[in-house]
Amino acid sequence: MALMLTGHTLFLALMVFDVFTFEESVSNYSDWVTFIENVDQYEQQQLEGLSAEQQLKRTVLHPSLYFDARDVQALRQKARTSHLHLFRAIRSAVMVMLSNPLYYLPPPKHIDFAAKWNEIYGNNLPPLAFYCLLCPEDKAAFDFALEYMDRMAGYKNWLVENAPGDEVPLGHSLTGFATAFDFLYNSLENERRQKYLEKIRSVSEEMYEYSKVRSWGKQLLHNHQATNMLALLIGALVAGVDEGSQANIWKHTVVDVMEKTMFLLNHIVDGSLDEGVAYGSYTAKSVTQYVFLAQRHFGINNLENNWLKMHFWFYYATLLPGFQRTVGVADSNYNWFYGPESQLVFLDKFIMKNGAGNWLAQQIRKHRPKDGPMVPSTAQRWSTLHTEFIWYAAEITPQPPPDYGTAKMHVFPNWGVVTYGAGLPNSQTNTFVSFKSGKLGGRAVYDIVHFQPYRWIDGWRSFNPGHEHPDQNSFTFAPNGQVFVSEALYGPKLSHLNNVLVFAPSPTSQCNQPWEGQLGECAQWLKWIGDEVGDSTGEIITASHAGDMMFVSGEAVSAYTSAMKLKSVYRILLLLNSQTLLVVDHIEKEEDSPVNSVSAFFHNLDIDFKYIPYKFKNKYNGAMMDVWDAHYKMFWFDHRGSSPVARIQEAEQAAEFKKRWTQFVNVTFPMKNTLTRIVYLFHGPYVNVSNCILMDNAKSGFQISLSVNNTENIISVVTEYQNLKARFDYLGFGGFAKVVHENEVTKFGLGTESVKKDMKNNRIVFPFGFKVNIIAGLILGVSLVILAFQWRFYISFGKMLRWILILVVTLWLIELVDVWSMCTQPICAKWSTDMTRPERDKGNKAKQLEGNPVVLPDVIITSLPTSGAEILKQLFYNTSDFLYIRIPTPYIEIPETEFEIDSFVDPCEWKVSDVQNGNFRLIQGWLQSLVQDTKLHLQNIHLYEASRSKIAQHAALNKDKKKKSKKRESLSEQRSRARGSQEKDAEYIRELRRHLIYYPNARPVLSLSSGSWTLKLPFFQETLGPSMRALYVVRDPRAWVYSMLYKNKPSLYSLKNIPQRLAAIFKGENGKEKCRLNEGYASEFESLRKEISNSNSNAISVLSYLWLANTAAAMRINRDLLPTNYQLVKFEDIVSFPQKTAETIFAFLGIPLPPASLNQILFATSTSLFYLPYEGEISPSSIHAWKQNMPHEEIRQIEDICCSLMDHLGYPKFIE
Repeated sequence: MALMLTGHTLFLALMVFDVFTFEESVSNYSDWVTFIENVDQYEQQQLEGLSAEQQLKRTVLHPSLYFDARDVQALRQKARTSHLHLFRAIRSAVMVMLSNPLYYLPPPKHIDFAAKWNEIYGNNLPPLAFYCLLCPEDKAAFDFALEYMDRMAGYKNWLVENAPGDEVPLGHSLTGFATAFDFLYNSLENERRQKYLEKIRSVSEEMYEYSKVRSWGKQLLHNHQATNMLALLIGALVAGVDEGSQANIWKHTVVDVMEKTMFLLNHIVDGSLDEGVAYGSYTAKSVTQYVFLAQRHFGINNLENNWLKMHFWFYYATLLPGFQRTVGVADSNYNWFYGPESQLVFLDKFIMKNGAGNWLAQQIRKHRPKDGPMVPSTAQRWSTLHTEFIWYAAEITPQPPPDYGTAKMHVFPNWGVVTYGAGLPNSQTNTFVSFKSGKLGGRAVYDIVHFQPYRWIDGWRSFNPGHEHPDQNSFTFAPNGQVFVSEALYGPKLSHLNNVLVFAPSPTSQCNQPWEGQLGECAQWLKWIGDEVGDSTGEIITASHAGDMMFVSGEAVSAYTSAMKLKSVYRILLLLNSQTLLVVDHIEKEEDSPVNSVSAFFHNLDIDFKYIPYKFKNKYNGAMMDVWDAHYKMFWFDHRGSSPVARIQEAEQAAEFKKRWTQFVNVTFPMKNTLTRIVYLFHGPYVNVSNCILMDNAKSGFQISLSVNNTENIISVVTEYQNLKARFDYLGFGGFAKVVHENEVTKFGLGTESVKKDMKNNRIVFPFGFKVNIIAGLILGVSLVILAFQWRFYISFGKMLRWILILVVTLWLIELVDVWSMCTQPICAKWSTDMTRPERDKGNKAKQLEGNPVVLPDVIITSLPTSGAEILKQLFYNTSDFLYIRIPTPYIEIPETEFEIDSFVDPCEWKVSDVQNGNFRLIQGWLQSLVQDTKLHLQNIHLYEASRSKIAQHAALNKDKKKKSKKRESLSEQRSRARGSQEKDAEYIRELRRHLIYYPNARPVLSLSSGSWTLKLPFFQETLGPSMRALYVVRDPRAWVYSMLYKNKPSLYSLKNIPQRLAAIFKGENGKEKCRLNEGYASEFESLRKEISNSNSNAISVLSYLWLANTAAAMRINRDLLPTNYQLVKFEDIVSFPQKTAETIFAFLGIPLPPASLNQILFATSTSLFYLPYEGEISPSSIHAWKQNMPHEEIRQIEDICCSLMDHLGYPKFIE
């Protein structure tokens, strides 16, 4: 988060929370201190810098909130030209108010004002006052505004009597009244000015006092806090213009809280808000106004905040086709509470500047419904018109985002939401799907609460996710834009009001006994503080799309109480085409689980179209919705073929200040075994579903044959999703699902491939013995014919029977061979669906048919030091598929051999022949042990005693650092520090061991810190075999040299003794002594050796030649490696295009990119909150700091030396 404060009136000190080792990247989860100073100093400095004429104009106190008095004429001009469409919307709103004063004017009596939720009066006042400012000639509107404000000023308070602990209506009234006062100030006589100003001051003081004791004063990222803090800020800015002593305290309070809010928002990499789109628009209204006002009045610049950069997608990627309705995750109405046009034009003007915000605001306003439940509330519909007008940038041409017009999948990795088909027009082919499975409060907040990186965060007490729902693994489906399955929107927090599973009997059921749903349910607000509730999570396991298909899955077992003893609640969604959605629930429980039933719910709020019972092919029960003779159908069955009759129910729930109706389908299945699988199929009217069969029900996965429009689709899904080996075995690649359709196989996450027409999937279409029975029947038929005509052949009856028997046995043997060749068991039929039977290895057969040898990936990461390769840890750390290992560490050392591996770089290449000739056998054995039997290798490491000497050697390497300490440590202090470091190193090994206990099939990722290994990848390939997946990270030589020389004091060039190291590797005859063992000297290093011996060389030239030599040699040596084993990755691509680059890397590994890993790499590259060793914060701008900070002559020197290779790698010249 960038914080710029010109007047030095506010200072945020960010300190690194924890640094594990100097060789390891860290997140700067940091603590901060807010120094309370006079924020009005900035305004005073601005005033002092103005000319005399400007100061004279500046003495006009109001308007000042969003613009000055000198800007009014320009605003009036815009109202007649570029902003005419917005002016018409404002004028229309005012005309409606004037036409019904009884409704829109505050009531004459305070008792009537306080008797209801009264935010309408504060919300409607700013657009009314703004209209009066734009049209001073409209006396009727001005008189209406005066009457409006007189009544509000006359009330003793602005609170709501039946909500004594809720100051949100007070906040709305203060915001609206103070804003209107600012707009109308110059049109008011002195008496009214004083009266209104006194009211603003008294209410602001009241709000300030409430902020000390109410929860909204402490609970961050909540709509109440943003609303009320903005109100206090506006009150302080308006009341403090001419008398600011008390107002300064209010300003400090708001800035302190809201800057913490902006700091925390920067952790949310996807631009979302956990309270959902409706309440998110509410919070964002206040946040955007705060950002504008803080920069205008205090010089605080939050425009580089990453949350703001991504917030557009929170509106665009949640829109159902037609631009009217949004995803209803958490407490929601059908779309937005506030805006979002104002927020969108703000984002376009100050953040994106590409026209997408203006375009989306235009589409939303154009498609606003005129009636029905999606019409905005009269209390909210006009409240942001004035800010939309002020922020609208007419010079930015509205244009849709790239790739608009085709259905796309969007992942919100922090929120835990996936959408498909958002932001499109309403048409028959535009379908929408959403899926939710996330952490309580969102991933960033959840992690902050649990890892406690900031001292000013008091666990869950600092947050309020009460508007969230028990909705992990919920989904919606709208084929052709017609909502078929929807959320239940705003209402009590009950699991059965969401499209999730509930179980019975549960020993901890609190409502709806004996049923229990997800943690936190049973009240008006989600109970987020309590046993287990604070640890409630869902997790999107995978999300991929290919063409018109999408596959997404989520695990929600942590959202249920541990008392039910569930092991997995895994839901799979497969959108097969725009009309067909397959949903599968995979549920595992412990042997002693008390649960014996599971119930699923599917909601729809459209009162015009009711669910009715339906039966598919007279076999499976289901439900149907008739929409003007178009039939939307669903049916279900479990792995036993059971299809219970559903209950179709209606319910009316309290929501906001009204009742909300919903209907839902409820189907209940028994859970007799420890594993239950339930299949649901939803489809629209424009497809013909003729068959749906569960073909394989193995322990690790299942196969379904689904025939749509007379075309069979074979769907294979792995349910042991944390077992990489099981995924490879069952599917033939490291993904989670695949679909075989005609002549194509779609591997979700990797793409679509063509297959041979004669390729048969490993499945049994016919029941046991069908072909044998057919053949036997034919034989018997022929035999009867022969018997009938026996007299014509003169064959004895006994001889004839012998030949028939021989023929039958022969054909049976042929059939047996045929059956054996088609499956891994002699009998392929399903005698039962008991999950304890031996699992068929269908995946291996599929691999044989495809002809692709399958190996699990063993990842090697190598680069020149300080090239930024450490950032790849964020892709592999803390995942079930990989175990990230740093090498070397005190306990994982490279074996000492006749060849010493330099910790920085050496010129020696190791070849395939070195393995064949038996060179470096100790390293070969060590490498094979570490990669092929990682668990045993780690177990064999003896902590503490056996490695004391090695730890001492590491301590000796850091001896030069210790010498820098001015205070000499005592012996006891040295021993204490050594013990702490030793324990830290030992804990790292324990952490690796624990990871393998949880995920025994995790594959090692070896991060090799020395640049020496870049020339030895063929040796690794020959040692490890085809499983090696090498990632070679390169960096722009100018940025690399800049990092070596200027990023640290003392520089890495000095700290790592680069001149001495390079001199050492070239000692001996012809400088090749170090590589004498295998004659593997890389000739590219000759230019570096000559430069070192050149008396005119300098640090820039030496480092440039070093980069050139190592990079050129590595690229030559590794070019013979197969593309399946080696990939070059540019550091700049990781930082500038993190999602695309991460997807490319994982595709290279044969695995779809997990959303959790996507979140980690986005956090590392986009928030400026992540540090690399010796590099500092990482962001797309920081990695190019050399352009601003490096002397041009040095840049030119680097480019002259490295230009040829730079051009090959795609690094353009900076200086021509």
